[in-house]
Amino acid sequence: MSVVSKSPEETLASVVVVDYGLGNLRSVTRGLERAGADVEITDDPEAFAAADGVVLPGVGAFREGVENADPIREDLLEVVERGQPLFGICLGMQMLLTSSEEGETDGDAAVKGLDLVPGTNVRFSDGQKVPHMGWNELEVAREHPLVEGIDGEYAYFVHSYYAVPERDEAAVATTDYEREFPSIVANDEGTVFGTQFHPEKSGETGLQILRNFVEICAEER
Repeated sequence: MSVVSKSPEETLASVVVVDYGLGNLRSVTRGLERAGADVEITDDPEAFAAADGVVLPGVGAFREGVENADPIREDLLEVVERGQPLFGICLGMQMLLTSSEEGETDGDAAVKGLDLVPGTNVRFSDGQKVPHMGWNELEVAREHPLVEGIDGEYAYFVHSYYAVPERDEAAVATTDYEREFPSIVANDEGTVFGTQFHPEKSGETGLQILRNFVEICAEER
């Protein structure tokens, strides 16, 4: 089942928001519309293939997220193989990594993610209050079109786990919460990327990031 939403502004690109049962779909959709996207909410792989870009949102636990998305795992990997931009938000960003400590139990292997950005997700363990909730600063670590115009700005976070990529270069932006962690990550090709924070809840900073994403989609089509 699909829900198509037309942007009231000029449409720059078509974007699919993946519906796998754990996303903040309406808020993400409204933000993308404001950024100039023609948005479809769906789990239909044919819609993935037809879109200029794909957003993997997420709110909740890592294990539940990857289990819910398992029926479309190969379809998401095909999005990347085709070179379409894939944007993970919050839990969706964590699912781009190889694994997570979240949901592990004694004797069980780590929960496996999509392995599009090699690395793992670990829990804050240096005495920080968890979840990390509220506004925090973004420091751009390297160039990427997603972070144009947002260095030093603030975004809204809600999370207890953070990404530890295998390669330092995967960190596009970092944030300090009594330790530095990657708040935006990307793969080597730059077509798979994600934000630990919620751009749809981050005011003008978040809207700028969503505009950057829509422009990336328009340029890649």
